Amino acid sequence: MNIPKTRETSDVRQGILDVGQRIMAAKGYSAVGLNEILANAGVPKGSFYHYFGSKDAFGEAMLESYFEAYLGDIDRTLAQPNLTMAQRLLNYFDLWQDTQSFHDCQGKCLAVKLGVEVADLSEAMRAVLMRGTAGIADRLANAIEVGVAEGSLTITGDPHDVAQSLYQLWVGASVMVKINKSVKPFDTARAITRQILNLP
Repeated sequence: MNIPKTRETSDVRQGILDVGQRIMAAKGYSAVGLNEILANAGVPKGSFYHYFGSKDAFGEAMLESYFEAYLGDIDRTLAQPNLTMAQRLLNYFDLWQDTQSFHDCQGKCLAVKLGVEVADLSEAMRAVLMRGTAGIADRLANAIEVGVAEGSLTITGDPHDVAQSLYQLWVGASVMVKINKSVKPFDTARAITRQILNLP
């Protein structure tokens, strides 16, 4: 069976992105060279430059791919059936803890791992980070609005401000988890989250 050229091209490109995401989530952006990515992806250097004009262009595409998948995961979590929105939000933060810990995150903690580093290196990558994190905050704000309307949670203030505060709380907790190599900051973040949402 012949694979259509466009699908084959898409698969190779995505394969390079997936490998790069996994390695850079573990080591950081600057510490990883193209040769390491290409060796692990099993593709020649010429193939890399066929899909990406530079390492920074690769980084931009990798972050876009990461956020596309991440936002899809959020949408599924916040649409789980037979649960209140408060329960769905807590499930989202449980998932955050599972994927953003100091253990090997298999590329799922990319924004936390690379955020500060690449924001100073590339304006294009910083812009992708801004759009991606704004998408997360928007989804949290919409969920909070639904939760307030259905009565499963209450807040003080604007839902978007609360969502932004929660996101920043959990990003900070993720950094401290990595520094301390302990999940205690997540326990604190979860307790504060319950307070902010007025959950028992």
